[in-house]
Amino acid sequence: MAPKRAKRRAGGGDSSNVFSMFEQSQIQEYKEAFTIIDQNRDGIISKDDLRDVLASLGQLNVKNEELEGMIKEASGPINFTVFLTMFGEKLKGADPEDVILSSFKILDPEGTGTIKKQFLEELLTTQCDRFSKDEIKNMWQAFPPDVAGNVDYKNICYVITHGEDKEG
Repeated sequence: MAPKRAKRRAGGGDSSNVFSMFEQSQIQEYKEAFTIIDQNRDGIISKDDLRDVLASLGQLNVKNEELEGMIKEASGPINFTVFLTMFGEKLKGADPEDVILSSFKILDPEGTGTIKKQFLEELLTTQCDRFSKDEIKNMWQAFPPDVAGNVDYKNICYVITHGEDKEG
């Protein structure tokens, strides 16, 4: 009897391909993040896991609808491979670094590579998809301004497109 051939999944997608999108160090960082979010350690991120991790970050009154919306972004139960795939899909949707950099350069007519913190914060809280106070706080934690109140937008662009700090 001849050996059976493995069936390919519908759509031809091989979940292991998602691992080739990232460097090993990035995969390890995503695995650590996944482990932190998977509060009950069952290998699946659930609505309760999200609620617990958000509570540990100080967001105590997250509505069920918001949590369900987050869970529904996945194609099924959120195991590590699905989690990594979701990040890959989000990153694929990002504009190329030069496009993002050009957008920031419009706000920097002197070509210094920086933007005043107050100016950027005003733009982000008053225009288009407005940032919340928490989002602004998180941004300044991730990208602290220098002592003069300037923000290095080149580093922000790099992180957006590469998923890590230039020094990291």
